[in-house]
Amino acid sequence: MPGFLTTHVLDTAQGTPAQGMTIDLFRITGTQRTHLRSLVTNDDGRTDSQILPEDEFETGTYELVFHAGDYLRAQGTAADDPLFLDVVPLRFGMAEHTHYHVPLLLSPFGYSTYRGS
Repeated sequence: MPGFLTTHVLDTAQGTPAQGMTIDLFRITGTQRTHLRSLVTNDDGRTDSQILPEDEFETGTYELVFHAGDYLRAQGTAADDPLFLDVVPLRFGMAEHTHYHVPLLLSPFGYSTYRGS
């Protein structure tokens, strides 16, 4: 089975998909952090293409960086300065060639993630 990576961002405070959030993908190799791409979520809180497509997939350690603060400011839900949550990094490993789905559930004061399907 080919491997690839997707995400989905939901704004749990508003009960809606997080549209317009920038997400950066990095590959982690030892102490080196290599930027692979930047994408923006669509009106469903997903990216229009796979974050890491099949033809570029490699097992290893990766980091998704969600620019939550910019999104929260744009939504008018960012109350504090500095924000409690601004940039949310999620570092995770992909050990097999399969579909990895790493969603983010976000509010101004908390977030959670899991390995989805």
